[in-house]
Amino acid sequence: MPARALMFQGTGSDVGKSLIVAGLARALTLRGLAVRPFKPQNMSNNAAVTSDGGEIGRAQALQARAARTPATVDMNPVLLKPQSEIGAQIVVRGCVQGSAKAGAYQEIKRALLPVVLDSFQNLRREADIVLVEGAGSAAEVNLRANDIANMGFARAADVPVVLVGDIDRGGVIASLVGTKAVVDAEDAARICGFVVNKFRGDPALFVEGMKRIAQATGWPALGLIPFFPDAHLLAAEDALALQQARPAKPRACVRVAVPILPHIANFDDLDPLEAEPVLELVRLKPDAALPGDIDLVILPGSKATIADLHSLRAAGFETDIVAHRRRGGMVLGLCGGYQMLGRTIADVQGIEGAPDKVTGLGLLDVETVLSHQKRLEPVRGTTDGDVPFFGYEMHMGVTEGGDRSRPFARLEDGSPEGAISPDGRVFGTYIHGLFAGDRQRTAWLARLAAGGSGILYEDLIEQTLDRLAAHLAAHLDLDRLLTLAR
Repeated sequence: MPARALMFQGTGSDVGKSLIVAGLARALTLRGLAVRPFKPQNMSNNAAVTSDGGEIGRAQALQARAARTPATVDMNPVLLKPQSEIGAQIVVRGCVQGSAKAGAYQEIKRALLPVVLDSFQNLRREADIVLVEGAGSAAEVNLRANDIANMGFARAADVPVVLVGDIDRGGVIASLVGTKAVVDAEDAARICGFVVNKFRGDPALFVEGMKRIAQATGWPALGLIPFFPDAHLLAAEDALALQQARPAKPRACVRVAVPILPHIANFDDLDPLEAEPVLELVRLKPDAALPGDIDLVILPGSKATIADLHSLRAAGFETDIVAHRRRGGMVLGLCGGYQMLGRTIADVQGIEGAPDKVTGLGLLDVETVLSHQKRLEPVRGTTDGDVPFFGYEMHMGVTEGGDRSRPFARLEDGSPEGAISPDGRVFGTYIHGLFAGDRQRTAWLARLAAGGSGILYEDLIEQTLDRLAAHLAAHLDLDRLLTLAR
């Protein structure tokens, strides 16, 4: 018998849908149910490699982990990865199918609905319940035609919807009531209740607010969820999370700076560093200068390397990074950041836009040629001192040059990976997820003259998911949600 399903849509982006699905996935898994997460269409440059050799949004990979099941491409059959002037790269069931600008994609969506429904049915055959996450806002009625992400999918798959509002950003009553006012009547009827998320303070102060929303919409109130303070420990898919404040770190003795560029990708590479109490991660916005006491600059991944290199220069970061390097500071480039550190980046095939060849930062003697062939696979190996690592590669391009004679790492099969400058102060690698390994992260802290904190990162994530599950179970009626699912 096919699994039941329940969909969580939001009044806007970053209202907490992803974490609600992750927490419920763990809570229901602990009850002995086979749970599968599903997001029909996602837009994110934070992606993960799946067990079946494709890529999906990072949030769905976290939800699969919460459900204690391998991540597969069916969990996020359509992934849009924003690039520069060519629009977004379209990934269908884990494989790149091309690119399109927003207007053109609206016509493409119709053809993708059968793919989405097929993946959904695949998951229903192997689960007791499928928890579906919408994208963006349910109230985007201007995009309702051919929709596959929210109500279009819910209606096509006959799935009931719980609407999530975020009280932390303000205006939650208006956003929930406003959604009822603008959506189609048949879509509104599909909503079986609402949840208010990220509440801070005394819940008694919002009892009347919950009643007013229920009276104005006709939807039952399903729960008021207090703010979950450990949310920052779990991978986010939306770059909006990079703007959120982080807890102070009075024990920090190392400072690492990261320029936040417009097309930053796979920024969850930074999450294990955020978890270290001895390390302060400084996010540099375009109007900021690189502080003089920084120990390490990390250039993260990018979905549009050439465009982000131009942005880095326009913000004045190139001058700051070169000066940091001259003072003896260290620089690490991850994936697109690795490409930026080289002498040139050539895009002769026009993968990121018009064919172009640009000068890199010149901190590594390597050159990159972008290509349509995408390397997408998990990797293991060792870095200097035989320190083990595990991670994954996800990139389009080949990088070669003199500094490749000093590889950053050796993969399991013995092949060299990445590059190091002659003085051992500049590093480039295509390996994502590098810092999730405790020994690798501790080795980097030692390189920066800091002692490790003893954090076991993978255990920390598991414990956080368990706490999130308990948090939701305390403030939502899980039995009622199971009853609403069908």
